[in-house]
Amino acid sequence: MKRLFSICLLIASLIIFQSHISAKKTPKILVFSKTKGFRHASIGVGKLAIQKLGLEHNFAVDTTEDASKFTEENLKNYASVIFLSTTGDVLDNTQQVAFERYIQAGGGYVGVHAATDTEYDWPWYGKLAGAYFTSHPAVQEARFVVKDKKHPSTKFLTDSVWMHKDELYNFKDINPDIKVLITIDETSYNGGKNGTFHPFSWYHSFDGGRAFYTSMGHTNETWAEDKFLRHLLGGIEYAIGNQKLNYSKAHSKM
Repeated sequence: MKRLFSICLLIASLIIFQSHISAKKTPKILVFSKTKGFRHASIGVGKLAIQKLGLEHNFAVDTTEDASKFTEENLKNYASVIFLSTTGDVLDNTQQVAFERYIQAGGGYVGVHAATDTEYDWPWYGKLAGAYFTSHPAVQEARFVVKDKKHPSTKFLTDSVWMHKDELYNFKDINPDIKVLITIDETSYNGGKNGTFHPFSWYHSFDGGRAFYTSMGHTNETWAEDKFLRHLLGGIEYAIGNQKLNYSKAHSKM
């Protein structure tokens, strides 16, 4: 009887231990969608789509439009932060420093669509995001050219050309250190202003952390498109990474 009790106790302990390990291995991301300028109608469906990706691919998703969540203590809970079509000046100086320190500690950033139409007076953010938005023509289909098929966000693409309908951003202050994943062929649509080099999705290591950006995501229809969701999922997985945060590496001063 005692032996049976011991075995039951051991099994129960193993179950608890395995549950604890599984919980520890489940990364958590924060989706931030505060707007101080234009507000995209697709933000709502975007949140739902990211939450669904989390359920399907084993990461937890919190959503907020409350900038006060950008504290060192709170950001420590997240493997990556997604700026989902944020616009304008969304963080105050203290919140900006907290986010800088989070990235410097090894955190991840994902920018979606209007994330580049954000924080024009914060040069660090512009370099993290990879560029700033300047303008866009009407929503139309264009020819996207896949430049890198080795990244998680593009490795599933079998063709080098992706025909996609979206709002097509023009950019300024493009960070020369970004690793370009997808460009847009300006001869395939009207209104392009970046010329022969028009990046549309990219990633890079920046100031201790990882950053991924995709300019897709303006329309509700995009958020129901399998290719786009797989592209975004790969970007999220890249930004999550596999490193623990190490705030001893953070150097921005609170």
